[in-house]
Order: sequence, then C-alpha cells, then structure tokens
Amino acid sequence: MSNDKCNAVVIQRVEVSPGLMIMRVRPNSGELADFKPGQFGVLGLPGSAPRFEVSDTEDESPDPDKLIKRAYSVASSSVSKEYVEFYISIVRSGALTPRLFALSAGDKLFMAPKFKGVFTIENAPDTANIVMISTGTGLAPYMSFIRTKLPKSSKERHFAIIHGARHSWDLGYRSELITLSNVCSNFTYIPSVSRPNEEHVEWRGVAGYVQDVWKSGVVEKAWGFAPTPENSHIFLCGNPAMVEAALSLVESVGFREHKKKEPGEVHLEKW
Repeated sequence: MSNDKCNAVVIQRVEVSPGLMIMRVRPNSGELADFKPGQFGVLGLPGSAPRFEVSDTEDESPDPDKLIKRAYSVASSSVSKEYVEFYISIVRSGALTPRLFALSAGDKLFMAPKFKGVFTIENAPDTANIVMISTGTGLAPYMSFIRTKLPKSSKERHFAIIHGARHSWDLGYRSELITLSNVCSNFTYIPSVSRPNEEHVEWRGVAGYVQDVWKSGVVEKAWGFAPTPENSHIFLCGNPAMVEAALSLVESVGFREHKKKEPGEVHLEKW
C-alpha cells in the first residue's frame, strides 16, 4: 500500500475470535508519544486499502487517496514504549474496521502522533478503589488501567473488572485477567456471558447483563466490603444501553456522574 500518510506499522495481530482482534502498532519513527491510561488513538487507512474478505460490500467506493480515520481506546500500558495495543471489533458494513482486519504484520497504516480523551483513571484519586464495568471492546481502556496502575498500587487499593460479552469466546484478555486475579489479592475479575445457552461447553461462570451482575453484589462479596461513593470510583464503558442502565443503578445508591464542573465518582465512555 503506497500512501505517504501511513506512518506506522502493524507488528502483531492476534485473532481473539471471528470479528475480534488485538492489534499492536508501532510508529515508523519509533517514537511513541506519552498518553494517560484510558485515552484513545486514531487509526486510519486510505480508501484504496482492501477490505476483509467476509465484510459487506460498500454501497459507494470511498476516495482512494483520502484517509478513513476512527478513534480506538489504547489497551496497552502507558509505561511501555514498545508498541500501542488496540482491541478492535469488526463492523462488517463499516468503512475502516473491514480494512483494518485485512492487515497483517508488516503492513502500514496511519496512527495519529498524539493520544486524546478524558476517560482516564487520573480522574479518580490514587486512594480510591476502582470498579470497571464494560461490554465488548469497552474492556480496552481498562486493560491500560490495570497494566499501568495495578503493579504500583498498594494492596489496600482494590480493583474489579466486570466484563460482559454474548459468548465466552468473545471475552478478550480472559487468560491474562484470570492470571492477574490469581496472583493479585486486590484484583477481582468477573466475566459474564449473556447467552449461556449458546455455549459449546457448559458455562459455569456468571451469566447475564453486566449491570445485573453489579446489582447482585459480586464486588462486595469479593472485596469483603461494599463499594461506596466515599471509598470507590466506577468506570462504565461500552454499549450505550448498558452504560445508561448501570449509571441509573449506581446513582440509586449515591454515586454521582463525573462532570467537568461537577466532579463525581462515575465516569462514562459510550461506544
């Protein structure tokens, strides 16, 4: 692909399940800008880039020389300077993800030199416990949170991730998160599937929507104390319907949505 705007290269692509991948990207210059855990990077490809073979056909062909750009949350640690990692789900009718899914290691693409976004763990005090609720690729910023902050946090500060997907094979990073929960006493990982009856092997874990999982009190049971507005901050990321439902639940027990002029304990990012 010849495009002078393609300033980065794919160094690894891991298929999590059909239509779901982890992509690691490095700037051609080798210089990786600083970012805060939770921020996003912008990726792009020209309209001339080929589409993944199982994607939908486009109604209109885009300008072959114009970059198609989209924002994706960074999943890698902000401490690591080797590459930037993204957790991406294909939108078969979309403009960019079918092109990203056609890439292999060594292929070039555009990556904006700076990272942006305000959905960062820096919004929570260093002493606050953190509950992270997500669906699908909404897990990505939380991986950056955990990879960056967990190794340096005291054992008294607790972290919990509730991650929901339709099926167990769509629970990206599951092995890493299970391992972390086994070796870090202050980290809790709660995966949930919403369609357990479609599993190939009987699902013996938590089932249901993540907001209902939160409501069931699993975090309190794991931590030995209840997350409250006084001791915890909550992050919500993913499907807008989930975010709204979960926000309503946590507000009912005293948590407040964080706003620029009205600081609160609940932080939102809708996909």
